[in-house]
Amino acid sequence: MKNRRNNSSIMSMIIFVGLIAGALYVYFSDTFEREAPQVSITEQSRYWNLKKPLHLTLEDTSGIKSYRVVLKTSKGETTLIHEQPLAVENKVELEIAPPRGSTTIKDKSITIIVQAQDASKWNLFNGNEVIKSYKFTIDKKRPQVAIINNSYKIQRGGSALVIFKVDDENLDDIYILSNHNKHFKAEPFYQEGYYIALLAWPVKDSGFKATVVATDLAGNVTKRYVPLYLKNKKYRVSKITLSDRFLKGKIYDLADEFEETQGIEDKLEQFKIINEDVRAKNEELIHKITSVVPQDMISDFKIKRMYPLKNAAVVAHFGDHRKYYYNGRFVSEAYHLGLDLASHAMAPIKTQNGGRVVFADYNGLYGNMPIISHGLGLYTLYGHCSSVEVSEGEEVPPNSVIAKTGKSGYAMGDHLHFGVLVQGIEVRPQEWMDKQWIKLNIDDIIKSAKKVIDQQ
Repeated sequence: MKNRRNNSSIMSMIIFVGLIAGALYVYFSDTFEREAPQVSITEQSRYWNLKKPLHLTLEDTSGIKSYRVVLKTSKGETTLIHEQPLAVENKVELEIAPPRGSTTIKDKSITIIVQAQDASKWNLFNGNEVIKSYKFTIDKKRPQVAIINNSYKIQRGGSALVIFKVDDENLDDIYILSNHNKHFKAEPFYQEGYYIALLAWPVKDSGFKATVVATDLAGNVTKRYVPLYLKNKKYRVSKITLSDRFLKGKIYDLADEFEETQGIEDKLEQFKIINEDVRAKNEELIHKITSVVPQDMISDFKIKRMYPLKNAAVVAHFGDHRKYYYNGRFVSEAYHLGLDLASHAMAPIKTQNGGRVVFADYNGLYGNMPIISHGLGLYTLYGHCSSVEVSEGEEVPPNSVIAKTGKSGYAMGDHLHFGVLVQGIEVRPQEWMDKQWIKLNIDDIIKSAKKVIDQQ
């Protein structure tokens, strides 16, 4: 009798433990998970042009068993998708295409209803369900873009100005796109809805085309071509023979300075690394600093002709394509993207235009190098200085001495490497040193555009 009672107790304990184990399994197993599917729509702006598909994602630990997407308008509901996949997946990504006849929808807003059920065995094997609603503003109208005025022409390696108008109540982004995929930023100008931007044709590019692109929150896009006459200016190609004296002198000294050439003994390899890798790194920094464009509204842009070094002689031109050879064998190449000026040792460098110092430090091949922002994405750069008289963040007035010439960095003699950049692109300093060019391409364009804007 006692053994029967013991056996009964053991059996009861086994059943109890089994029940506890089963309960724990149900509680912790993904098969019986209790979380409803997660629903997300990529279009966070909640605008729709009823042309492009919406992007919907469904996620669940136990997998998505079924889903349904409904479009609700003032005229009723339309099922866009209703699926019960044969293979249950943890993540389902959908493109919700507009329904047929969507062009006839006149509602200013619609609702997308998403219903999804997971494959969980919870809720008496019925799983978990979610129903979410998303309200979208309907916008089928593309932004209106009009070119107000622009420079007549642009030269390879040169600059141009464009002023334009964009009208759209749901405007998202505007920029000027070049044929080489450069995005030029525009700054608000004079009155609400008008914009101004400097453009630049890189000296290395064979052609140039600029298009104003405006997009709204619903995904509508408008493009307007900027009518510029192109002048394909030719630049010098220089064949330079490397001497052993140069390689064992300047290049040997520079090789000690850069981490890229540490451990490299071959003199030609040192030169190649310095001329290509170190230069690319230095220019990457310059391009990053000079790509910033203010977004405050401006009513004008006054710039004086630039001539930073008094009584200077030009010792190297902008755009010079330099090809280097050693014993008749091609070694490397580079473009000279500034204007080299020289007068006397440690000559004072003046900026004729005020601005903000955005960099005042050492930059590899460029040596001691201040950079000044003059607004509208226009920057001036002063390389190889022996000393720098300004600090980063400082506002300098016109006609200020900012540095002195020198031979720091990759320079064989005391001189100034004068660079002008537009939105991170090196351009011909000679244009900005020409009073007549500034009048025709900057002053007159702005003056004429203002007259047009005032009449609208």
